[in-house]
Amino acid sequence: MAEDRKLTALVFGGTGLTGKFLTELLIADDRYDKIILYVRREVPSYHGKVKQIIFDAERISEIKNEITGDHLFCCIGTTIKKAGSKEAFLNTDHHLIVNIAKAAVSNGIHVFSFISSIGANPASSNFYLNTKGITEDVLKNLGFNQLNILRPSMLLGLRNESRPLEEFGKTLFKIFSFLLIGRMKKYSPVHALTVAKAMITAANDMQGTHVIESDKIEELGNTQQQ
Repeated sequence: MAEDRKLTALVFGGTGLTGKFLTELLIADDRYDKIILYVRREVPSYHGKVKQIIFDAERISEIKNEITGDHLFCCIGTTIKKAGSKEAFLNTDHHLIVNIAKAAVSNGIHVFSFISSIGANPASSNFYLNTKGITEDVLKNLGFNQLNILRPSMLLGLRNESRPLEEFGKTLFKIFSFLLIGRMKKYSPVHALTVAKAMITAANDMQGTHVIESDKIEELGNTQQQ
């Protein structure tokens, strides 16, 4: 890749906690001269580098030809409670993500970065973690030149929605954070801004397929300069 060639970033889930930070970082990053946000409904105007494409999650094929660029960042993620059912959760956190990834591959996108979850495992008896693990496995077999799977632990940052159990978990992590050393360090909470920084660093500096846990996310995030 030529040093002076500007990149196009594609962002799904740009209105969520991490996605908002990611979009702002991409706007400020001189390596990117175009950011395409794929949104369910138009959001307040962004910088001139940003283009918004409205899409229906159930008809992603309608915008397949508009999923083109250099680096695709997928920040899509919900909870079973918010989705309303396991089926609805599966539609968002598996089927939608896989369909986006397939469109990206067919359109020649080589770099795909995806936010999964700590503990993701296709063999897990936990439906949430099982879904995340299966999604990871599918992505690994689609043929991306570079695939970055980020597995943050508890995400820190202010959400627009209330998640009481998550807030309780954050409090516990703060109290017992001194125990998170060695192998346990990957369970350390990480700020959504740090995850966003790590996604950009990984997309630009890494090659191949990588599964990145919270402790490594922290390291990558700290190397991202703005």
